Amino acid sequence: MADLKVKIGNLEFKNPVTTASGTFGSGQEYSDFIDLNKLGGIFVKGITPKNREGNPYPRMAETASGMLNAVGLQNKGVDYFIEEIYPVVKKFDTHIIPNVNGSSIEEYLEVTEKLNNIDDIKAIELNISCPNVKEGGMAFGVKKSSAIAVTKAVREICDKTLIVKLSPNVTDIADMAKAVEDSGADAVSLVNTFLGMAINHKTRKPVLSTITGGLSGPAIKPIALRMVWQVSNAVKIPVIGLGGIMNAGDAIEFILAGASAVQIGTANFIDPQISVKIIDGINDYLNENNFNSVKEIIGGLMREI
Repeated sequence: MADLKVKIGNLEFKNPVTTASGTFGSGQEYSDFIDLNKLGGIFVKGITPKNREGNPYPRMAETASGMLNAVGLQNKGVDYFIEEIYPVVKKFDTHIIPNVNGSSIEEYLEVTEKLNNIDDIKAIELNISCPNVKEGGMAFGVKKSSAIAVTKAVREICDKTLIVKLSPNVTDIADMAKAVEDSGADAVSLVNTFLGMAINHKTRKPVLSTITGGLSGPAIKPIALRMVWQVSNAVKIPVIGLGGIMNAGDAIEFILAGASAVQIGTANFIDPQISVKIIDGINDYLNENNFNSVKEIIGGLMREI
């Protein structure tokens, strides 16, 4: 085995492969399919202060080389996570990283403060990039002033590794990444889904109840890869890359572009064992190319063709 360990802030991951929030539940849902202890980390489904029912159905739709979703952060709230979910998933030998959401800075702080009291949780992912809610989420992630404000506010009360999840629906994602870096982020994860829509031409109606939703899957990979490369060249903090990673080759491309770790999202719906297969694939790649450690290929893109 090659050395697959990577560091995000002060947090060491046993390998760079994690699962993306919203695609893997809390992890326990996949425990019948894979050994969760093999994962570098699990970014759990988005958490809000109170119970959210999410958006009306239909809220998912398949598209060419991808999918649209408008689930709308359905969850039972932070107290339910702490009391019912975390006691079950904390037994797994991997980092459990909550994805924190809110419709206001006060709501972000409410969730963060409660999670900050749990010693075994070593990091949170501050989601300022969700395109599926009417308030908060992406509203914080598309304006630099609000991204700075919420990151600074959370940083003041959070002593965990702070990972800020960025929206791709901005003019200059590198500028946004630098802004949250200057505001106290220990790392950034990108990209979240792109805002898209689907229409049923036969009924002349939108496919999703919300009309628009978040586009994910292999269709977005080239754009996500470009953004990860841009951000990794603009900031000094680690970058976690995601967006259309379907196999080990895709994950390696993100690492070569500058990502210290990756998140697997839509691919989990197609193959629930894909994350472990990607871990094995990265290890094989390192061995075949005589690399001793995955750190040797982070940002290893060769400029000359």
